[in-house]
Amino acid sequence: MIEAVKYGLANYVNFNGRTGRATFWWWVLAVILAAIVASILDEGLGAGDIEPFSLLLGLALFLPHLAMAVRRLHDTGRSGWWVLIGLIPLIGLLVLIFFYVQPSNPEGEKFDPPGPAPLPPAA
Repeated sequence: MIEAVKYGLANYVNFNGRTGRATFWWWVLAVILAAIVASILDEGLGAGDIEPFSLLLGLALFLPHLAMAVRRLHDTGRSGWWVLIGLIPLIGLLVLIFFYVQPSNPEGEKFDPPGPAPLPPAA
């Protein structure tokens, strides 16, 4: 899980490439655990409707989570724009979960960043 979190935070603005299924789900687990801890801290603070820890966590993890979700969609061979279907309540979330649990698709290679130029043939 630690490697997935390091990967997610290190590539927080990288919307290119792909993320494997295991890395993505370890990342999701880490985000859920962090949200639970933030919620407990907010309750302990007793500030009423203000939840500063949850708010800060949400702001800090919004971009890294979005990038991780886009790269996971790339790994399944889909465009990252599919993440916008999550804006549709319930149905969008279910569709995204269905996409996220799919195995890696070889068609996702089209989203890989270009590698070094091929070597010329030997003379």
